[in-house]
Amino acid sequence: MMTELLLSLAGFAFVTSITPGPNNLMLMASGANYGFRRTVPHMLGVAGGFTLMVALVGVGLMRLFEAFPILHLVLKSGCVLYLLHLAWKIATAAAPGEGRAAGRPMRLVEAALFQWVNPKAWAMALSAVTLYAPGGSLVAVLAVAAVFGAVNLPSVSVWVALGQGVRRVLAAPGRLRIFNAAMAVLLVLSVLPML
Repeated sequence: MMTELLLSLAGFAFVTSITPGPNNLMLMASGANYGFRRTVPHMLGVAGGFTLMVALVGVGLMRLFEAFPILHLVLKSGCVLYLLHLAWKIATAAAPGEGRAAGRPMRLVEAALFQWVNPKAWAMALSAVTLYAPGGSLVAVLAVAAVFGAVNLPSVSVWVALGQGVRRVLAAPGRLRIFNAAMAVLLVLSVLPML
């Protein structure tokens, strides 16, 4: 993988992993409710489950792209459009809810399985494989999965560590708007090199 493409992929992985979404909001709430140490299995489930998802999606997409090459362009276009929509949603998002999680933090296997029903995870996996492993080679797919594996865990850990403090900061409307606008712009910028 060329250095420029690898840096672009790392930026894409960082921005998509660190921006608000179901995983990060659940991890933030878990960190606030249960602390960092008790939330570690949840974090490992998100990072490991997503890395596996990227690899499996990539392996499956390789065969589809070989059989139907036009699907690559269609999927790439759809992913870019969805990510632009996601950037808009991030830029205009409201403060996270005040509800408290009941009982216990999510377990490792539960968090790993959650990736398969998380629309942001699907968009991230499909976009990453489509944009950064365009030839569909196994090496490229595994490289994309490895970069996400390396970037995802530290990114989601930030949400757990900040926990309740981040919730207070983001509750201020002005700060929330600035944060969300910055994350939306970074998400759009991470896609531009692939266009």
